[in-house]
Amino acid sequence: MDLKIKPAASCKYDLIALGDCMIRLSPPGHGRVEFAPSLEVWVGGGEYNVAYALSRLGLRTGWVGGLNTSPMGKLVLNHGRAVGMDMSHAVMRKYDGYGKRDRIGLNFTEVGHGKRASTTLYDRGHSATSGIKPGEVNWKKLFEEDGVRWLHTGGIFSALSESTRAVAAEAVHAAHAAGTIVSYDLNFRSKLWKSEEAIATTKPLVRYIDCLIGNEEDFEKVLGYHAEGVDVEKGELDTRAFKQMVERVVKDSKNVKVVGTTLRGVKTATVNDWSAIMWTGGRFYDGLAMPDLEIEDRVGGGDGFASGFTYGFLTGKDPQMCVDLGVAHGAMLMSTRGDTSQIELEDLLHVAGGGSARIKR
Repeated sequence: MDLKIKPAASCKYDLIALGDCMIRLSPPGHGRVEFAPSLEVWVGGGEYNVAYALSRLGLRTGWVGGLNTSPMGKLVLNHGRAVGMDMSHAVMRKYDGYGKRDRIGLNFTEVGHGKRASTTLYDRGHSATSGIKPGEVNWKKLFEEDGVRWLHTGGIFSALSESTRAVAAEAVHAAHAAGTIVSYDLNFRSKLWKSEEAIATTKPLVRYIDCLIGNEEDFEKVLGYHAEGVDVEKGELDTRAFKQMVERVVKDSKNVKVVGTTLRGVKTATVNDWSAIMWTGGRFYDGLAMPDLEIEDRVGGGDGFASGFTYGFLTGKDPQMCVDLGVAHGAMLMSTRGDTSQIELEDLLHVAGGGSARIKR
């Protein structure tokens, strides 16, 4: 395999995630926000979720994002600390008592059921993370003095503001120069930016990225690659089309050493076909196939996939096990409520190895 990961003994951190983290408010069960008598409180964010999951699996992780000194900021801070994440590199802002600037973003998430899709409604404007500026994070200390084996960031962070786009570029340049593996989850969000903006921002970064992650829409909207002949709205998955798309990506970007692509066929909001493919070392690996997967809460499934296969690479697993770990972790994460992982290593290895859901006594 071409992926050259620094030895664990030479680094303080296995992985650092750069991204936003929000507070999620959801009606219990499959309720609607409009009619909710109460709301569940969860914490999560695309990049943050990966560091959180890997910390639960026993790796040394940290998170870089924006926080304020309000109780909402402390909720995020304590959530990460509870699983052992290093939160000391977060950029802190003093809470203004009003929420006019440097807020902790909110999202209201309705968990879908049947033909009613899950929906995320953002209230994340003027967040502390969106205001991070170049020069506020000491990347030299992180990557050269402390040592980081893997940096994970992505399209959600880049989409937040002009300054976060500059910080994303600053971070991936510094990580690449220090020999740190860089993964980037394309994670297109149409509510945050247009495809043209995403492509213009992301394409210059690809030369510094070792690992690209995303589904068929992400590759199209963020990098401009289309999986020919695929209609994802019909819930049909044809891996040949995805593989042809990935081959075009790696042909154009010789430095990309891993591409992970989730495959999801949406039959209903609570029943999906779920799998993934991975390209590395010049060949493809098909992940575990999970047809008719029953889902409790699909939000965070892609982050679960990214967490699982990254764990595999960081612990020296072979590529087939890496993609299987990704599929298994994504599936298990979607069996619980909330964005962040509640999965333990023993359970993950059991499912990735083909284990059943037979009751444990």
